[in-house]
Parts: sequence; C-alpha cells; structure tokens
Amino acid sequence: MSANESPATQQPAPPTAAYDSAFLKACRREPVPHTPVWFMRQAGRSLPEYRKVREGIPMLESCMRPELVTEITLQPVRRHDVDAAIFFSDIVVPLKAIGIDLDIKPGVGPVVEQPIRTRADLDRLRHLTPDDVSYVTEAIGLLTRELGSTPLIGFAGAPFTLASYLVEGGPSRTYENAKAMMYGDPELWADLLDRLADITAAFLKVQIEAGASAIQLFDSWVGSLAPADYRRSVMPASAKVFDAVAGYGVPRIHFGVGTGELLKLMGEAGADVVGVDWRVPLDEAARRVGPGKALQGNLDPTVLFSTPEAIEAKTREVLDAAAGLEGHVFNLGHGVMPSTDPDALTRLVEYVHTRTAR
Repeated sequence: MSANESPATQQPAPPTAAYDSAFLKACRREPVPHTPVWFMRQAGRSLPEYRKVREGIPMLESCMRPELVTEITLQPVRRHDVDAAIFFSDIVVPLKAIGIDLDIKPGVGPVVEQPIRTRADLDRLRHLTPDDVSYVTEAIGLLTRELGSTPLIGFAGAPFTLASYLVEGGPSRTYENAKAMMYGDPELWADLLDRLADITAAFLKVQIEAGASAIQLFDSWVGSLAPADYRRSVMPASAKVFDAVAGYGVPRIHFGVGTGELLKLMGEAGADVVGVDWRVPLDEAARRVGPGKALQGNLDPTVLFSTPEAIEAKTREVLDAAAGLEGHVFNLGHGVMPSTDPDALTRLVEYVHTRTAR
C-alpha cells in the first residue's frame, strides 16, 4: 500500500499482541487493570545506558541506525516497566529524509541552513516515500518482535511546529517570522502547512504499516497561538494528518505545550487522546475537551527533582483529578528533563501502577 493512499483504501490494522494492553485500552476508553504510564522523552539523556550507546554518534545519524534505534527505544521499557514504548526518532527526520539541509546542533536543536520564506522555497518540500525512511520500517520491525505485548507509539511533528522550524531556521521564542508569514501571506502559509501535512501523514503511515500500535502528533510550539488563529491557520493541516491515518484504526494522540486554551480544538482536529501539560488540571481539561476523548498527562516534569514524598503527593493530585475520566494515560506534562534521576521515574511508574490497581 502506498503511503499516499487515501483513508478509504486503508485497512484497519489487525489485532496484535499489544491490543489488550492497558495503554491501548485506556486510549480506547475501555476499563483497564491499572492506569498505564509512559513518558515523553523516556528514551534519552536521563539514562546512562543511552548516553553510552550514543557516545560519538550525531543525533540524526542515530535515528537512521535500526539496531541502535531498537536498543534506545527498549532501554526505558526494561528499566522503568512503562506500559508503552515510543519510537526513538526526531520530528525533523522526515524533513531530512526529503533533502532539507538541516542538522540538530547540541545545545541548540534543529537548525535549517536555508529557511523556507518564499513560494519558490516550497519546491524543496517534495513528497516523502517509504523508501526515503526505510530505516524506520526496519527498526519498527525489529522493535515489535522484541516488545511483544508492549505497544509501540509512533510519532511525528505537527505541521505548525515543523513550519516554525523551517521558517525561523531554528528554535524560536517568538516565532516572529512564522507568524509574519501566517498573518501577512496566509495563502503561502496554508500551502506550506498543507505540504507539511502530506509529509507528516506519509511518515506516520510508514510507522503504522511497519507495526506501530498508536501514533502521537507533537505540536510542541502551537501554544504560542490564540484559539482563533489556531482554528483558521493551523487546525486544517493537523486535521488532514489525523484524517489521513484514521482508516488504520490505531489511537491518535495530540500533544502541545501551553495549549490550555486550545484543548478543545486539538481534540476536534481528530485526536482520540488529548495530551495535557501541567498547567491545567485533568478534570478541568476534560471539561474543556468534552466527551468522547481520553486524556494523557500531566505531572510537571520538575516535580521529579523533589523528594519521594513530594513526588507521590503531586502524583496523587494528578490521579485524583483523573478519577472521573473516560480514559487516562499517565504521563508528564512535557518531556523527561535530561538531569532527571532515572530511579525517580522507575519509582513513579511503580507508584501509579500500585495506587491505581483495579
């Protein structure tokens, strides 16, 4: 099946060994034996074993080595007993795969050599094919055999966040160039996001067809927008991505940072599960999102630097706020911070499992 086929031609993924896992049941808003737990950036710099295997290997290169990707993805599953693995990659991998000249610079993040600023620049954004990312297919094949009944989450960057990197040329606090295009040349902006939606959808299809049990769309920087701007200028592209993979029947998670005012719209874009950062309690987030969606979140990552007693107290607050939800996946409100004590994460998983055991 082509990565560019329409949802109507897709076949729902057949049940796998992971189908009845606590994570996938929670995503489907079904009864669970315990609240499932996984962490954004659970595979990464907080783990000494990760630093050891990545030593001397640039980030983007590490994403293109299937055996290394497999090992890194499995490390937090072994150490923390989390309920799901998330594929080790980066949101700019599909952009690199289609020939965009970029690199991930240590301490900075993705840097684009020639930013996208004009209509002529759009020609550099060609379609992504499965052959462009054959290493992803190979790695997911290796992973699903190793994981067995543990689900694997595939992921991609959402069109707005990818566009922000491409237009700004790298990370930004103000998104002044991206917003200038969005407000000043809305037609160019819409065409840019539409192309990125196609690339993102193709990248997610590759992961699902290779065996990913769920997908998460990261719109890390969309919290910089007002709701009206999101609805008009971003939501159509995100909805296109979610619609493109709807036919596979795998849960679709949507996450952004600082998105308390956008939660309902992010659910309406097509998510089955809405990720919530730590700024909005989960019971209030459920009210904003409305019925028919599971929620994911939302412990403040910095809590993990506190005492075990404080971590448990704040975790109870999250679990209590989630008590009435249709479905809840426990996670942090953002990614694991690099200097986090791995043992704190392991204890957190055990605590959530024990406290929520049905």
